[in-house]
Amino acid sequence: MSEPAIALTYPFTASPGPGDACEVVPGVYWLRMRLPMAGLNHINLWALADDDGWTLVDTGMQTAETASDWQTALAGPLRRKPVRRVLCTHMHPDHIGMAGWLTRAHGVRLWTTRLEYVTCRMLVADTGREAPADGVRFYRAAGWDDAALEHYKARFGGFGKAVHALPDSYRRVVEGEPVRIGKHLWRAVIGRGHSPEHLCLYCPELKLLISGDQVLPRITSNVSVFPTEPDADPLTEWLESLAALKRQIPDDVLVLPSHNEPFRGLHARLDDLAEGHERRLERVLEELATPKRAVDVFSVLFRRTIGLDMLGMATGESVAHLNCLVGRGLAERSTDAAGILWYRARGA
Repeated sequence: MSEPAIALTYPFTASPGPGDACEVVPGVYWLRMRLPMAGLNHINLWALADDDGWTLVDTGMQTAETASDWQTALAGPLRRKPVRRVLCTHMHPDHIGMAGWLTRAHGVRLWTTRLEYVTCRMLVADTGREAPADGVRFYRAAGWDDAALEHYKARFGGFGKAVHALPDSYRRVVEGEPVRIGKHLWRAVIGRGHSPEHLCLYCPELKLLISGDQVLPRITSNVSVFPTEPDADPLTEWLESLAALKRQIPDDVLVLPSHNEPFRGLHARLDDLAEGHERRLERVLEELATPKRAVDVFSVLFRRTIGLDMLGMATGESVAHLNCLVGRGLAERSTDAAGILWYRARGA
C-alpha cells in the first residue's frame, strides 16, 4: 500500500460518520461503516435511489458494529424508502459480509458476478476445517518456517466468521450488462486480479464510477496468489483490467471507491497503479540475479517489516509478482528436495 505520486482532487472535505449518509449527487448517497482493522478502519458503501426504494452497493463486514451502523442508517437517512436490492462488488468480507443479513431482513435479492458468489460460498464452506495439506505445502514452498505454518493452521477457516450466511440464490451480473437503478442506467464493468470477477458500476449520465477495490486513490489493492491456485497470474489480470478501465471509462468521472474518499483523476491514478507495479516487477527481477524464495523478496515490495499478521498477504503478493515474471518469460522456478520453490532471472 502506498500514497500516489500524482495529484488527485477530492471534492468532499468530510466523510460521513457511522450510520450517517452524505449525498454525492442527487439520488446517490455515501455511507461509511467501521472495520476492525488498525490499518484500514472503514469501508465506503453506497445507497442509490431506486424509484420507491434503495439499491445498496456493498454491505460491510459481519460485526456487531456494522449491524449497529446499518440499523442507524436504515432508521435515519435511509428511512423513507425500503431496500429493494443489494449489489456487491466482490466477495471479500468487508464488501459482502452483511449481504445475507440485509437480503433476508428485507426480502430482496443479492446481485453480483458468478465467480464472486461461488468463490465466497467455497471459502465460507472452509469454516471449521483443518488447514489443507495443499495450503501447508504452498506456504512451505514460499519459505515459511514451522512457527509460521503452525500459525496458518491455527487460523485457517476464519473467513466465514466475517460473513453472514449468504443467500442461497443470487442474480448474476455480467460484463457490459446495463443495470437500471431508478432513473439511471449503470453499466457493469468487470475487473480481475484483486478478486476473481470484481464488479464496478459506471453511469455515463451521472459521470460516476463505483470502483469498489479495483481503483483506490491512496492505497493499492492486494493482488495475491493463494494455495487454491498456486500457478495463477493475478498481477497480469490486474494490469490488463487497469488498461481496460482506462479504455472504457472517460477521465471526467467522479470515482466512488471502497476506501479513502471520492476523487477525480481516474486515468492518472490508473497509470500510477500500473507503473508502480511495473517498477516493483523490475526490482524483484533484479533480486533474482541469485535464487530467491517468495519470502526473500519482501524487502523490495514492502516498506514495513512483515510479521505474522501480514505474512499471508505479503506472501500472496510476492508470489503474484514472481508468477508474473515467470509468465513473461523473464524468470524461471525450480523446486528443491525440501519442496521449496526457488526463483531466478532467466539466464542468470
